[in-house]
This record gives sequence, structure tokens and C-alpha cells, in this order.
Amino acid sequence: MSTDAARLISAAVAIFTLYGVGTSMGNLFSTWISSVARNPEAKDKVNFLGIMGMAFVESIALFTLLIALLILFKQ
Repeated sequence: MSTDAARLISAAVAIFTLYGVGTSMGNLFSTWISSVARNPEAKDKVNFLGIMGMAFVESIALFTLLIALLILFKQ
């Protein structure tokens, strides 16, 4: 196997974590909407936690993209 093929395969494997990011973002938003609909008085507390959760999950996606780009374009 050549170095270029190994680089492409490892970058593709690194991108598989984006499946988990997409799944967790969908779960986060569906739970967020459901919890605000059930208890509107807790909206302020739930909004803060939802935004923090979204930031953490999105950071995983950005780190994954960074690692995949480093794998692809490192000389």
C-alpha cells in the first residue's frame, strides 16, 4: 500500500466521527425542544445547557476536520 492510499484511508476513518456528531446534535435539539415544550418556565436554564452542549459537540466536529486535513496535507 502506498503512502497516499494510507493517508486517504486514515482521513476517511477520521471523518467517521462526524456520524456521531450529527446523531448527537439531532438528539440534543430534539431533547431541547421537548424539554422547553414540557416546562416553559425552565427555558433560561435549559437554553444555557443546550448552547453549552451544542458548543462541545461542534468542537468535536471541528477537531475531526482539523485532524483529517492534517492527515491529508501533511508532507
